[in-house]
Amino acid sequence: MKVHLASPRRADSRKTPRAESTRRWASERAATPDPASLLQLIRLASPSLPVGGFSYSEGFEAAVEAGLVAGEAEALVWLLDQLQLGLARSDLAVVAKAHRAWLVSDAARINELNGWFAATRETSEWRQQTEQMGRSLALWLRQRDAAETRLAILDALAPAPTWPIAFALAGAQTRAPLRDVLLAFAAGWAENMVQAAMRSVPLGQIAGQRILSGLAAAIPAAVAQATTLPFGDMQAFTPMLAILSSQHETQYSRLFRS
Repeated sequence: MKVHLASPRRADSRKTPRAESTRRWASERAATPDPASLLQLIRLASPSLPVGGFSYSEGFEAAVEAGLVAGEAEALVWLLDQLQLGLARSDLAVVAKAHRAWLVSDAARINELNGWFAATRETSEWRQQTEQMGRSLALWLRQRDAAETRLAILDALAPAPTWPIAFALAGAQTRAPLRDVLLAFAAGWAENMVQAAMRSVPLGQIAGQRILSGLAAAIPAAVAQATTLPFGDMQAFTPMLAILSSQHETQYSRLFRS
C-alpha cells in the first residue's frame, strides 16, 4: 500500500477551519475603522451638520436655468465632471494637505492652504460659501470642544477659515485615516449636490439615489488622486462653472445661494 506523507513544510502550511476563521476575523478587524471615528465621520458627512451646505448649488441651479441640465442622466454627468475636474484637484487636495498639517499643528502650512483656497474661488458666491461654511463649522467645533488648542489657529485665519480647512481639522479630531476623512468630505458634497439637483431639475428620490450611486462609484478614484496630488499641480479651473456662478448672482428666480 502506498502512503503519501506530507512534508513538514506542507503540513505547517495547511489551515484548519479554526485557524482560517481566526485569520479572516483578524483581517476584517484590521480593515474595519474604529467605530467611534466612523460615527464621527458619518456625522460630518451628514446634510444635517449645521453649516448651511444645503443652501448652495455651486452653479448647478444656473446650469438648469441655462438648459444645460434637464434630466437625471445630464445631472449625473455634470456632477461627475465637477467631482473629477473640480473637487479632486482642489477641495479634496486641500483637505488632504490640511489634514496632515493639523496633525502636527503646522500653522504656517494651514495659513498657506487657506489663502490658496480662498484666492482660487472664481466668483463672489463661491468665496462667500466657503467662508460661511468654514465659520459655521469652526463655531460648531468650538462649542463641541472649547479646549481644543488648534482652534486658535483656525480662528486666526483671515478673513475667515475656508470650508476644506475647517473640515480637515474636524476630520483630524476623529483620528480616522486620511482616506476615510476624504471619503466623508466627498460624500457630504455628493449628498448636498444631489439634493440641489432634485430640487432644481426637479428629480424624484429614486433618481436622486441613482445619481448618488454613480457618484459613490467615482469618489474613491477622486480621493486617491487628491491624496497624492502635489501642491504645484493643484488647480481650480472650471470656467463654465465660474460663468454660471456669476450669472446666478443676478438670476431672477432662485432657490439657492450659489
